[in-house]
Amino acid sequence: MMGAEPIRIPIFPLPGAILFPRAQLPLHIFEARYRDMIRDVVAGEGRIAMIQPLRDGEGAPLHKVGCIGEIVALDELDDGRFNIVLEGSDRFRMIREAEVDTLYRQADVDLADFDDARTPDPLGPARRSSVEDEARKFGSALQLEIDWEAVQRLDDETLVNAIAQIAPFDISSKQALLEERDLAPRADLLVQLMQFQRIAPGGPDADQTLQ
Repeated sequence: MMGAEPIRIPIFPLPGAILFPRAQLPLHIFEARYRDMIRDVVAGEGRIAMIQPLRDGEGAPLHKVGCIGEIVALDELDDGRFNIVLEGSDRFRMIREAEVDTLYRQADVDLADFDDARTPDPLGPARRSSVEDEARKFGSALQLEIDWEAVQRLDDETLVNAIAQIAPFDISSKQALLEERDLAPRADLLVQLMQFQRIAPGGPDADQTLQ
C-alpha cells in the first residue's frame, strides 16, 4: 500500500476505460485539458487516477472506486498530443472532488481500503483451472487468437485482472470486478461473467448485464 493518508491526484474520468492493478492501459491523449494534465503529471509524481463516470456528460458524478495508473511509457507527438501507457498500481476510494484551478478534475482519494501492494494469496489449482478453462471457451466464442502458452505463464493476479480489463463486459460488471477486494472472489465473479455472456442471447459480443 502506498500509504494510509489521503492524497490529491488528477482524475481521468474516461468512459469505458477501467484500469486494474498490475494491468496496462494504452491511451491517446488529445484534449487540451488532458494534455495539460499529462504535462503536470510528468513534471510531478507521474500518476493519474482512472475512474468511471456514473453517466454521460461534462462534470458527471463519479463512481467511488478507481485505480491509480503510473505512466510507464510516453510519446509526445509533434502536435502536442500524447500516447501513453498506464500501469495500474493501487485502487482507491474517492473522498471528495477537489476545488482546483486546473482545467482537468482532481480528487482527494483514500488508499486504505485496498491492500494492492501485497501479493494476493494464490487461487489454488481448481480455481485457476476454472479461470483458464472458461477463458478458453470465452476466447473461442469471440474468435480470438490467443497465445495460451503465454497465458499459462501469467501469475494468478495478472491473469484475472488482465481478462477483467480487456473482456467486453459492460461497465457495471467491470466496476464490480474492480471493487472486489480479494483475488479469489474476483476470479469467481470473472468466471460467472464469462459464462453468462458466452451463453446469453446474442453471444459474447452482446451488451449483457449480470444482475
